Amino acid sequence: MKGAATKPRTVREQLELHRGNPTCAACHKVMDPIGFALENFDVVGAWRTTTEAGVPLDTTDTLADGTVVRGATSLRQALLTRSDVFAQTLTRKLMVYALGRGLTYADMPAVRAIVRDAARQDYRFSAIVLGIVNSVPFQMRMRAPGSQPAATGRQAGL
Repeated sequence: MKGAATKPRTVREQLELHRGNPTCAACHKVMDPIGFALENFDVVGAWRTTTEAGVPLDTTDTLADGTVVRGATSLRQALLTRSDVFAQTLTRKLMVYALGRGLTYADMPAVRAIVRDAARQDYRFSAIVLGIVNSVPFQMRMRAPGSQPAATGRQAGL
């Protein structure tokens, strides 16, 4: 079959094709290096060094800030250099989940307070979770009109 494009053999090759679109490239420039660094983990978290097709994985890339990462270990080191940014992003994402809605400007003082308090505890995950649970946005959240309250363990027959 003359002229037929060969199928990309790796995720990196697939994403290189996708990044050919400038609109897509803007986001992928930020996301892809993180994904490549973690590519040694398969879909169930098992460690691997090759693709399903037996092609060796290339887990090296450059983060948006210019930091070169070579796999999960160096990605971890890069994240640790900005623990405050990581903790704030994690807190924001967990708050969205906990509140069941997106965050607004009114939520940001609570997010900053949670991160500030967690910093005093070396950014422990438990400090972030407890900060969210004890925050005003979480304590004062309201059900959407017409929705049913969540069943407690006893009501659910547990």
